[in-house]
Amino acid sequence: MSAPDVIVGMSGGVDSSVAALLLRDAGVAVAGLFMQNWASDDSSDCRVEDDRRDAVAVSGRLGIPIHFRDFSSEYLEGVFKHFLAEYAAGRTPNPDVLCNREIKFKHFLDAARDLGAESIATGHYARVERRNGSWRLLRAVDTSKDQSYFLHQLGQSQLAATRFPLGGMLKSEVRRIAADAGLPTAAKKDSTGICFIGERDFRQFLSRYLPAQPGEIRDPTGRLLGEHGGVCYFTLGQREGLQLGGIRGREQAPWYVVGKDVARNILYVDQGIDSPWLQSTTLSSEDAHWIAGSAPSSRFSCTAQTRYRQQAEACDVMVRDDGTLDVRFSRSQRAVTPGQSLVLYDAEACLGGAVILSTDAPLESMQRGQAA
Repeated sequence: MSAPDVIVGMSGGVDSSVAALLLRDAGVAVAGLFMQNWASDDSSDCRVEDDRRDAVAVSGRLGIPIHFRDFSSEYLEGVFKHFLAEYAAGRTPNPDVLCNREIKFKHFLDAARDLGAESIATGHYARVERRNGSWRLLRAVDTSKDQSYFLHQLGQSQLAATRFPLGGMLKSEVRRIAADAGLPTAAKKDSTGICFIGERDFRQFLSRYLPAQPGEIRDPTGRLLGEHGGVCYFTLGQREGLQLGGIRGREQAPWYVVGKDVARNILYVDQGIDSPWLQSTTLSSEDAHWIAGSAPSSRFSCTAQTRYRQQAEACDVMVRDDGTLDVRFSRSQRAVTPGQSLVLYDAEACLGGAVILSTDAPLESMQRGQAA
């Protein structure tokens, strides 16, 4: 059997199924590869075997070979341990970003090359373009499904060896193509939840690795309101799970997490989805990654997202000598969260991004002042 030109990451979902179909119909010598990246556990939500069967069924329907690789140890070391360390530190990590960099576009790419393929393909909604000798990562045509945010850590060598067959399509088209081709994944629900771990009761899952440490819930003035099960289980802007009932002297309105003091194990909350305690205008980041290999300039203007499915916001960026960023937004932003990813764009082109380190949100600024 001759080596394939392209190996598709077959997840058992409709998107990777159609990506493989489109490449096959374009005359590309294609094979599939199913990755297992999370060691099976006793959770009923673990869908690895179902996904594996669907990936095999789709490959059989398409008449393409399929390979299997177990990257669970690489996922544990390269993604999951970092994920736990960030939560333990009171930050909110984005494992999908790290999973793409460390697993899908590193170990999977290496495995594909070992099998003789020149490139890989996935069902991500994004586009790759070569312009003036450089590879660019572009937003997908279907802006509601665009996944360039999660791919901002890719570099030139990875983009040069990657195809995104769905980047120019609408999700509705993908479903239609799958149905017309009789693919068994045509109506399968899209996967959600933590990358490769899936949908679970998140707090229950996290408590397996980070035991609950109950502490106080206070408002920004310091008034004691209740008790939480552990600050690491909450993120800024979160409403669910606070279990705060009627509080004397306060109106009947939802409460939101507005700050965390990890050292003192205090969770701060306020009422109102747009509480001023959730607002910030500036942020600092860790060392930035640039898709082109370097920053556009030491100072420049662009747009940015601080979370997935957020409207891109205008900002000014200063690149420090150590590679970290200082960013100022044109208007205040809600619930910008340390540990999450800042992703920068020039129109539809993703420039790169960095992990958010700190912001000028009121409680965070006060805590820094007290620590100084």
